[in-house]
Amino acid sequence: MQIDLGMNWENFYKENIISYIKTLQENPFELITFIIDIALVIFLVYCFFRMVKESRAWQLIKGIALLVITTWISGLLNLKILNWILTGIMNWGVIAIIVLFQPELRRALEQLGTNKITKFFGIDKDVSAKTKEDIYKAVIAATELSKAKTGALIVFERDIKIQDIIATGVPMDAEVSPQLLVNIFEPKTPLHDGAVVISGNKIAAAACVLPLADDKDIAKELGTRHRAAIGISKESDSIVIIVSEETGKISVAKDGTLIADVREDVLKKILISNIVTKRFTVEKKERKVGKI
Repeated sequence: MQIDLGMNWENFYKENIISYIKTLQENPFELITFIIDIALVIFLVYCFFRMVKESRAWQLIKGIALLVITTWISGLLNLKILNWILTGIMNWGVIAIIVLFQPELRRALEQLGTNKITKFFGIDKDVSAKTKEDIYKAVIAATELSKAKTGALIVFERDIKIQDIIATGVPMDAEVSPQLLVNIFEPKTPLHDGAVVISGNKIAAAACVLPLADDKDIAKELGTRHRAAIGISKESDSIVIIVSEETGKISVAKDGTLIADVREDVLKKILISNIVTKRFTVEKKERKVGKI
């Protein structure tokens, strides 16, 4: 079984592209919709690549591109057996992608319903100022907990809501303050075990249960606290501050990646860049810190 990609492309060219050009010649006003159509496609492709560039899906896309090119070349060179094998892989590949990358796909679909448009135009400046203040308070608390080697998990909810995670903890609906955060994680207190979730500029809940990451590429020395932080950052766009109980070191989990052993000033920049301004300028600083 062999797919003649050259013939398929020729038919597509005649039936679609040529006919579309004739339509534009007969009705010049169609050119306006054509330009809008092309612009929207380019914009959506740009948004897609920007969204997946920092995720595992980026490696997948490069692999798919290589597979498509290899299949096309095998068809041109009349390599029947190789073309049949590659075609079969591509047919089953869609199902494999859905199974393997279910968290990333769900996260992308959830982001379609978020309020990024208002944030893009700067409508919520007051909320951003309050969020920046909350970040400073959380960093102060994390620094104090680090000095005392007290384990902690502080989750910042972003566009994707994690109400199911909040529901696993003890509701608080309290103002964010360094003193409260430090007291929550004080050992042998009722709320110290679990994560604090900051949502809507409030401490929504404490002692929350987070999903554990089970990736084989995660370092074995990482404990449950770090795996939980990576897990929630993969299933949502939340950013998590982790304070190690063993070493007192502070780490940050975002997009399924752990940024280990960050200083106080770097922690502020990472959180502000990703939560408040959401610019991707923090990437260079993360490389200096190192990723696990």
